[in-house]
This record gives sequence, C-alpha cells and structure tokens, in this order.
Amino acid sequence: MSLCPSRLSRRTLVAAGLLAAALPWTAQAVEVAGVNVEPTAKVAGKELKLNGAGIRTRVIVKVYVMGLYLTEKQTTPAGVFESQGPRRFSITMLREVTGEDFGQAFMAGITANTDKAERSKFVNQLGAFGEVFVNVGSMKKGDTLTADWVPGTGMVMAVNGKTVGETLPDIGFYNAVLKIWLGEKPVDTSLKPALLGGKT
Repeated sequence: MSLCPSRLSRRTLVAAGLLAAALPWTAQAVEVAGVNVEPTAKVAGKELKLNGAGIRTRVIVKVYVMGLYLTEKQTTPAGVFESQGPRRFSITMLREVTGEDFGQAFMAGITANTDKAERSKFVNQLGAFGEVFVNVGSMKKGDTLTADWVPGTGMVMAVNGKTVGETLPDIGFYNAVLKIWLGEKPVDTSLKPALLGGKT
C-alpha cells in the first residue's frame, strides 16, 4: 500500500532529523558585526570548534565580538565549565578601550559571579590577570585577545597572537573568568546564549 504524501513527508522529516543527530558536530564560520569568527582554532595541538559567538553591548554601544571554542559542543554553562581538554575564548574589539577600563570590567564581572571564598583561592592569579591589561594598554578596534586553557599548563593569554602576562595554572580560575559571560549575572544577557550556540 502506498503512503499518502503527508505521511511520507512526516517520515522524511523524521529520517532527516535522525540523520542530522547522527552526524558529528560541525562548527561553521560566522560573521558578527563585520568580524569573521573562525570556525575552528588549534590549541595544544588539538582542533577546537566554535561553540558560539556574539556581541558584547554596553547600553547601545557595541564593544567587542566574542567567540568560544571547545572540543565538544556544550549548550549549558555547567557543560562548558566541565568540558575536558583545551579551550579558547577570543575577543575582537569593535572600539578602543583602555587597558585599565577593560581590566576593571573583567574584575567586576568576576566579582559579580563568584563569592569571596572562591576569589580567595585565586588572589595571586587575580592580581596577575589584572596586570595583563595594565601592561597591554589600550585595546584598539580590530585587536584580538585570546585566552587558552592548555591542560597541564594553564591559562595562556595573547593579544594579536603575541603572548602576554604569565601562565595562570588553575582551571577553577579559568572558569571564574568564563563566568563573566556565562555566570548567573553575566555582563551581557544576550551574549550568554550566543556563546552557548544560540542566535547572535
């Protein structure tokens, strides 16, 4: 007995859905506010895929474009924090910001999303993290900051491909930094879902 078109259409859609679910996760390049966010990044010899990307907006001013790279797709903050292997987040500036302002904004984001006991574990790393922005000076439009988590080494930061600051060894601190955008009080409520693979 032949299938009716509507029943055939439903079966086709179901089959397509099952096929899509069975395929490996494939990251695709995206353009955000004129910035081409690469689909992959190589960290510690492993190829990471773009988990999500979006714009950090302050009031109505677009400040930077951010991308998050992981070994496997994650759609929740907990999944990102527990992710195994190397990671990267990248920030490409859409306007000039002084290193002091940038560092203060990051510190405020960490403070808002961690408690005093958690921060007390990372006093030295917080200090070293803040010094990075003081030493870098202004971040100009088009400049890119990357922060890589390298298992067995720590958090390695670079500006326009040049390593800056010291290596910060604690994965807990790397997660504390990620909470600036993925914590319960993210600096931008629209950027958080974008980094988790939602719409930019």
